[in-house]
Amino acid sequence: MSDALVLDGIEKGYNRGKPSEVLVLRGASLTVAAGEVVALVAPSGAGKSTLLHIAGLLDAPDSGRVALGGRQIAGLSDRARTEIRRGEVGFIYQFHHLLPEFTALENVVIPQLANGVAKAAAEARAQDLLGRVGVAHRAGHRPAALSGGEQQRVAFCRALANGPRVLLADEPTGNLDPATSDQVFGALMDLVRSTGMAALIATHNLELAARMDRVVRLEAGLVVEVGR
Repeated sequence: MSDALVLDGIEKGYNRGKPSEVLVLRGASLTVAAGEVVALVAPSGAGKSTLLHIAGLLDAPDSGRVALGGRQIAGLSDRARTEIRRGEVGFIYQFHHLLPEFTALENVVIPQLANGVAKAAAEARAQDLLGRVGVAHRAGHRPAALSGGEQQRVAFCRALANGPRVLLADEPTGNLDPATSDQVFGALMDLVRSTGMAALIATHNLELAARMDRVVRLEAGLVVEVGR
């Protein structure tokens, strides 16, 4: 398998050079192969969201190397980083962040339109993705009319709408009850497996982590291998 995501020696701190400086990442390194699903576990405040934001080009490290699909990100302009992020990275958060004024279908169509996809093709792909996670019958409903589990399934589809190389998820089922979490996570795994993309999923849920290919832990600003 080829490496879809490479993080090498990532350092990141806040308030650098000040008495209140906090060094969150201290040389964190991680490689995720295409088709691999990796669980990232860590206590709150350990820096997992920071690591995900750096991996997804939402933030830049103070030092270290980031590569997506073998392409080095260092030195690229903000515009180039935005284009790569929009086409090659999908994000899922604990809270769905769906656009409330648009239907489920429209929420999955919009990012495709922003990426230059024709409307008819975008709608067809959105309908297909919604069908894969069992909410095609809710395509015409706005988020307020959907259950929490349904909203998160739509968010999954939106994240995968542009066929990203890498999926990054930060506690994607953390806002759901245990039964719904299990069902929604199963839908996410089916969706990821069917695409062959790489996925890095941060979670506190060790049972969910055990269902992934590999588990890594963020400790003292470093990524430590836990097992497969």
